[in-house]
Amino acid sequence: MNTISKRKLWIAGALFLLVIGIVIGATRPKRASGTPPGGSPDVQVVLVEQKDVPIYGEWIGTLDGFTNADVKAQVTGYLMRQGYQEGAFVKKGQLLFEIDPRPFQAALDQAQGQLAQATAALANAEAVQGRTELDVNRYTPLAREQAASQQDLDNAVQNNLAAKATVATAKAQIKSAEAAVETAKINLDFTRLVAPIEGIAGQAQLQVGALVNLSSPPVTSVSTVDPIKVYFTVGEPQYLEWRRRFPTETTRQAADKNLRLELILADGSTYPHEGTFYFADRQVNESTGAIRIAGLFANPANILRPGGYGKVRAVIRTQQGALLVPQRAVSELQGGYQVAVVDSENKVSIRAVQAGDRVGNQWVIAEGLKPGEQVIAEGVQKVRPGMQVNPKPFARDSQGR
Repeated sequence: MNTISKRKLWIAGALFLLVIGIVIGATRPKRASGTPPGGSPDVQVVLVEQKDVPIYGEWIGTLDGFTNADVKAQVTGYLMRQGYQEGAFVKKGQLLFEIDPRPFQAALDQAQGQLAQATAALANAEAVQGRTELDVNRYTPLAREQAASQQDLDNAVQNNLAAKATVATAKAQIKSAEAAVETAKINLDFTRLVAPIEGIAGQAQLQVGALVNLSSPPVTSVSTVDPIKVYFTVGEPQYLEWRRRFPTETTRQAADKNLRLELILADGSTYPHEGTFYFADRQVNESTGAIRIAGLFANPANILRPGGYGKVRAVIRTQQGALLVPQRAVSELQGGYQVAVVDSENKVSIRAVQAGDRVGNQWVIAEGLKPGEQVIAEGVQKVRPGMQVNPKPFARDSQGR
């Protein structure tokens, strides 16, 4: 056999072996993704747990001071100095701003001078009245005995009446002068803009040198923040459901008093102090169909400030005999939910379920599962219906997920 014939024979044999390899590879059963070469894939399973669980409601909350007071000018004048540190804690009556007091001190001095004049005028009028009364007393018996004319007595009486009128006028002038002094004192006191409540003073809205009057905006505001209010809105159906559970005013008040609120801060941390129910607004908002609720939280370190946001959580009911599985065991598909169940023969079935409330990192399953069944919590993506698996206990992480 020549060299060319041998080469052709060798090429034909190689092509035959290649075809045989392709046919064998195409007819060999395929392994599922993640399946070990020697058997069933490993999955982590967890038993469906049944127990009584608290069901939480969660709402967006807005922080506000327990009491908020604007500090405004009550008189016209120039701000002379600022007496507080913005954002600092201030006591009731502490000086925040001072308006130039000199015009008001001058007005007080003038009013006090007018009061002194009115007092002197009253003293003089009372002295005159005293003399005219003596004249009346002297002329009355003399006129009776005709030792003095009737005209003299009439003149004495007229003078006495005039003196009494002068005294009354002087007393009225004193009251007017006293009122002017009191008004001047009040206006002088108004030059000291003090904290009306104890709390945190806000940013100064006007600076030293600004001209202020009754129509000026507040120079600053003070808020009491311990305790601090948290406002949140609850849907009307949820509010009515809560109220129907407590049909009498006594039971409602007791339930409100025992309600405990949690506050999840903006950074995701849970505020260490529990809150309490404070009040429900008098009406439902017509636009949103929700009612405004206020809670109170202790704030001893003044960490919480008005205007902040957080999530308010509270136990609204307890679900008896709830079936629980980890959230990661539940898959959402086209608006529905399903779980992978492992039977006693370690075979997988995909089952549609009805998911209810979430409790921490678990999901309440309303329909579709029974207590004690095994569901796959890790490795769902590796299985398909009817597959044999190798179940192992679910290893939760440090956060219990």
